[in-house]
Amino acid sequence: MIRLALTGSIGMGKSTVAEMFRRSGIPVFDADAVVRKLQGRGGALVRKIEERFPGTTSPDGVDRDALSKLVVGDPEELAALEAIVHPAVHHERTRFIVENGDAPALLFEIPLLFETGGEEAFDKVIVVSAPAGVQRERVMSRTGMTDEKFRALLARQTPDDEKKAKADFVVDTSGDLSTTQAQVRDILACLGLPAGG
Repeated sequence: MIRLALTGSIGMGKSTVAEMFRRSGIPVFDADAVVRKLQGRGGALVRKIEERFPGTTSPDGVDRDALSKLVVGDPEELAALEAIVHPAVHHERTRFIVENGDAPALLFEIPLLFETGGEEAFDKVIVVSAPAGVQRERVMSRTGMTDEKFRALLARQTPDDEKKAKADFVVDTSGDLSTTQAQVRDILACLGLPAGG
């Protein structure tokens, strides 16, 4: 089994590229989606987060904006949150690997792969990239995004050029979807994997 990590900075198109791998028959573990589930209504982490960060949850789960205001820009608070979240995500990832044990490859979509030193756990790293102007346009179109929030998010992330230098493969998402899809097919071919659906 080939373990592939998919990463890239905010707004680079990771989810779009992950979906292309999924449609090609590669099971995908989406770390962000797992966190949303763990922090959503009835999620396993809601109580622990409320205990450590009072007032950041409701019956619908964690209020991500309220929590973000407490941890962004405060390394100590961020570390406290990560100490709650990371073990739970690791547990879910292990379960995903076991459930898909017969697959020829697995793809793990992990936004902060290099930032957490996680790349050593994978056979190949794929970095999704786009020019800074394209990235900014995509991110600033998101609901609730501000210049300040965007800068804070970027400050937490390894610069794009550094990510690309560490990658086994780079997918440039600045073109149209068919161009991106062709790059995904090339990676699958290079790894000896079928391009599937």
